[in-house]
Amino acid sequence: MSRRSGRITLQARDSNTPEPTVRAPLKKRKSEPSKKKLQPAAKKQSYEIQKCWSEDGATPCILIETPHKEMEPTDPSSVFKKYSFKNLFIKASPIPSLSWASSDDVWIKMLNKELKYVHDKSYLQRHPKLQPKMRAILLDWLLEVSEVYSLHRQTAYLAQDYFDRFMLTQQNVNKDYLQLIGITALFIASKIEEIYPPKIYEFAYVTDGACDMWDIQRTELHVLKALDWNLCPETPISWLKLYAQVEAQKDNENFLVPQFSQETYIQITQLLDLCMMDINSLDYSYSVLAAAAFCHFFTFDVVHKVSGLTWESVAPCVQWMRPFMDTLKSEATPQLKNFPKVKADDRHNIQTHVAYLDMLRKAQERQIDSPDCQMSPVAVGAILTPPSSTEKPANP
Repeated sequence: MSRRSGRITLQARDSNTPEPTVRAPLKKRKSEPSKKKLQPAAKKQSYEIQKCWSEDGATPCILIETPHKEMEPTDPSSVFKKYSFKNLFIKASPIPSLSWASSDDVWIKMLNKELKYVHDKSYLQRHPKLQPKMRAILLDWLLEVSEVYSLHRQTAYLAQDYFDRFMLTQQNVNKDYLQLIGITALFIASKIEEIYPPKIYEFAYVTDGACDMWDIQRTELHVLKALDWNLCPETPISWLKLYAQVEAQKDNENFLVPQFSQETYIQITQLLDLCMMDINSLDYSYSVLAAAAFCHFFTFDVVHKVSGLTWESVAPCVQWMRPFMDTLKSEATPQLKNFPKVKADDRHNIQTHVAYLDMLRKAQERQIDSPDCQMSPVAVGAILTPPSSTEKPANP
């Protein structure tokens, strides 16, 4: 059959097909009042997600029916009462423009870390057998070990931060374990900060048999879990280096290359070393501690320029720190030390140790005599006495 005859046949079939009838739209009936009373709406059942373990299940969570509770109207603003917000842009960034990053982003990140890493001296209330003097002796010993192994100041301050934050998560720690916790904190910090950290057997050696390598390894995992692997705080040393670099910065100079005086820097760090041994230093944030130490060597206009802090936020710490500064003035001025295998332009970054315990005692006596300064607790009773660590071990 040709295409033309096919089209004629289809047209004939279509003409015989009856047209569809269009029905008139139905009129909507008026709603009649219902004779039955409306049933109250069923109450919604609440559920909660509960974690579980099932080998055959596709998900580790299941829905658990919870007891019904009447839904109460809530004020949207009441949901956020337990949250507090801090405007990090109140302090303008003192960091000059950088070629490798945004100075504002770097500044905000440092401020965020200060809010994230919390320290508090009240942790001693969780350890009735411990006293502030024990912490001071432990930190003094860690500074001594740091100098023996030519560790950086940042390493020693990281160890101090790890120790204080770890103790904040524990309860009823006996004084016999303080040395193990302290040397483990220094072991972790050295692996974070040092290019060539000492071996674990070297850290075990300086404890004079009080701890072995396996004790340090087990405690290391315990500390890391307690800190939730948060190991990168901004320490007082990192804040101080920033302040010193901004103060000495000149136009068209590389911000990453230190421009500040090494002699002035080690004097400020010695003041910080002494203050950090007093547990009352934990009343202040690390940025404020560094700024307060800076105040004893520069005018506050300079401190405000490099830190963005106001006098009201720094003044209490400056006043608390004054007896420590007066004690240092009565001592010999610290000098740069020569360390083997350490470059001359890096000597100021190596941790040093002096008679800090004796200076701490004098500073605390000055605080007692001065009514304007906050008194630090002078502990009596049992004292932690770590062994001497003036020699390095021989390789096994």
